[in-house]
Amino acid sequence: MEIEECVDLFLKKVTPVSETERVHLTKTCGRVAAKDICVTEPVPAFPKSAMDGYAVCASDIEHASKEKPIVLDVLGENCAGDCNEFSYVQNSAVRVMTGAYIPEGFDAVIRQEDTDYGMDKAAVFAPVKPYMNYCKIGEDMTAGETVVEKDSRITPLQVGLLASIGMEYADVYRQLRVALISTGSELTPIGTALKKGKIYNSILYILKAAVEREGFVVSYERVCADEELSLERMLTEAADCADIVITTGGVSVGKKDLLPAVLDKVGAKRLFARANIQPGTPTIGSVLNGTPILSLSGNPYAAVVNFEVYFWELAAAMTRNHGLKPVVRTAVLKSDYPKINQLRRFVRAYEEHGEVFLPTQTHASSVISNMTQCNCYLDIAAGTALSAGDTVTVRNMRLC
Repeated sequence: MEIEECVDLFLKKVTPVSETERVHLTKTCGRVAAKDICVTEPVPAFPKSAMDGYAVCASDIEHASKEKPIVLDVLGENCAGDCNEFSYVQNSAVRVMTGAYIPEGFDAVIRQEDTDYGMDKAAVFAPVKPYMNYCKIGEDMTAGETVVEKDSRITPLQVGLLASIGMEYADVYRQLRVALISTGSELTPIGTALKKGKIYNSILYILKAAVEREGFVVSYERVCADEELSLERMLTEAADCADIVITTGGVSVGKKDLLPAVLDKVGAKRLFARANIQPGTPTIGSVLNGTPILSLSGNPYAAVVNFEVYFWELAAAMTRNHGLKPVVRTAVLKSDYPKINQLRRFVRAYEEHGEVFLPTQTHASSVISNMTQCNCYLDIAAGTALSAGDTVTVRNMRLC
């Protein structure tokens, strides 16, 4: 099957996270709102000055000029945070600072640069129109207005809006829980001396970092030797405590590739296997007791590519955060890629300003160090050779 078909099969089996939690405002950024959040009081809740100057009645100074200034009686002063009331009388003013309360009867603010900065009396050298430099009640937000819509991801700007209406806590959907299981008797924990024939487990740390960077929770994390009973137990445990289970290794047809048989043994329903993609053709998608299981290759690059293809689609659907979905776009290739592959191939690449380059000639699935020079995947159809100048399809690389 094409990977798009595989994704669709996965998405038909998942449901968005429905459990909610109340979190402090400082923890809401990036979370998805579980209900509409509305303004309870207008912002601002009082008329305030937009700059330093004098609150005036615009009609009193409509003929003011430098040649014929109008002198006003200054009744007092309001700084930001003050709420002193002053009764308006004709040709009067109140000295105000930016953000200060404007008493009733005054309908504009003349900036101090257009006055003589007087204390008891102030000469005004220019007119203003009604409500100039004047922030009306509810100018920013009106009572009842929706600040954050249900099922939308809360942005830093919206955090500020919530703060401006005094909201300390907000209801959001709980974070996605992800289980990670790396299989292979050759895997050695970091911090342990590496024995001959063994390797450090890099894939687990790549996936864990990617998951946690998005604010998700790694609820289960294990390394499993090539032992069938241990793998059965871990898969069952993981499916019980996570929304998505990701395994790496053991998906092909080697003597120690136990995943396919173990998935069948624990009762996982197979959705797809051996999609039209290289690397990572043996990737398996299945569901166990309603929990999707994404089983990736043990080769680092193959695991990374297929994680990017499938996981973000699942995460977007389950968290209602469609910004997680892979971004597919076209660009102009600036390097030749003459190799013809039998399967659809994803090649590491670098895209900038609509042009895509191949910064490395090494594309082996066991190599990931050169991915630090890349920011996208070149999506090449089977049986296709590419030349510089061709319009090609690229996918964003979220792990860079």
